[in-house]
Amino acid sequence: MTNSLPTLRATIAGDRLSIARLAAGLALLLGAVLLTGCATVANPDPRDPLESYNRSMTNFNEQVDAMVLKPVATAYKEVTPAPVRTGVSNFFGNLGDVWSFVNNVLQLRGEAAASSFMRVNVNTFMGLGGLLDIASELGIDRYKQDFGLTLGRWGVGTGPYLVLPILGPSTVRDTFALPVDMKGNVVSYVDPVSARNSLYALRAVEVRSNLLRAGSVLDSAALDKYSFTRDVYLQVRSHAGDAQNADGKDDGGSGNGVLPEEPAR
Repeated sequence: MTNSLPTLRATIAGDRLSIARLAAGLALLLGAVLLTGCATVANPDPRDPLESYNRSMTNFNEQVDAMVLKPVATAYKEVTPAPVRTGVSNFFGNLGDVWSFVNNVLQLRGEAAASSFMRVNVNTFMGLGGLLDIASELGIDRYKQDFGLTLGRWGVGTGPYLVLPILGPSTVRDTFALPVDMKGNVVSYVDPVSARNSLYALRAVEVRSNLLRAGSVLDSAALDKYSFTRDVYLQVRSHAGDAQNADGKDDGGSGNGVLPEEPAR
């Protein structure tokens, strides 16, 4: 036991050193990105006046993704059985329905608010805390909303396109709404902090693993991946926040509570 203590301390010290080196490397990379972003882009898209900075930040995010996020997400998908990953996705989807309910109320969307309320109750009490998506099986639709879309509902424009470090595509409006969305995340109230951080990490890995196939298609299909991503993001956010779009229903993708079937290997 006594002889193992120095080994344990050395291992912990080594892990801390590796994390410190990674953080230092990311900080240097981010600094280089910001310096590169000082250049201007000729004739930028009117929706994207910060295109030079955004392209540089996108490059930074892609490098971080290649170094950290994608390898972890790939390992998670390979070692975790599909039913378990579906349960994890359903669990976080159920937590997201809580915040969607609040925003649907703020937007005065009665049907959507009632649907979100029913989804949370059905999946929490009948779906083992949200691990099973019983609500979707019963035909209760999901209406995903966030505070950025709530601001859009009441006339606040999206503002310019903006790429955030690590978090990726956003707009000025959605960026200002981000602290409120973070406060509305049920996970932020989990105690102790270690459990909360573990849930944040699991959520990040789960989201990234669900995007692995989409990322492969995007890499092979898009001539300019940055422009394609920007245009799709702005179109989706504009449609979701349209005051005339009374239903606001989430019709597809992994956000509807049911993951697509695993591809044949």
